[in-house]
Amino acid sequence: MLPTRQIETFLERVPSPLQDIVLELRNIIESIEPDAIEIIGRGGLSYSHKGHGGTVGLSICQIEIHEAEIRLAFIRGAFLSEPRHLFEGKEKYKRFIRIFSYEDAPWEYLKGLIIDAAQFDPYSIHDVQSK
Repeated sequence: MLPTRQIETFLERVPSPLQDIVLELRNIIESIEPDAIEIIGRGGLSYSHKGHGGTVGLSICQIEIHEAEIRLAFIRGAFLSEPRHLFEGKEKYKRFIRIFSYEDAPWEYLKGLIIDAAQFDPYSIHDVQSK
């Protein structure tokens, strides 16, 4: 994970209520995958497992920062169980959940999705597609 100061600098122009959401998601991700690789991109933060395969191949999730919301996105969200039907997205596999306020966020549910994404084996996709 990146140093706190680097994240604070990145978030300087983000409204304070959205910063709180980003920081809480970061804490959850770090508690689940302490060795995750964290990358600052133009639209937010992305997290992946250490190892070979690049950030997409070993992706856990992304925190996308938008004007009035935060989106917790999963590159392979279409393959995750999501019983509350909060996922949105029209891309082939990527799905996201919009978070508008810290108080209304379903934190335990989001934590469960991050755990599932961290444990997801991307090589299992081929088996699903070939059936």
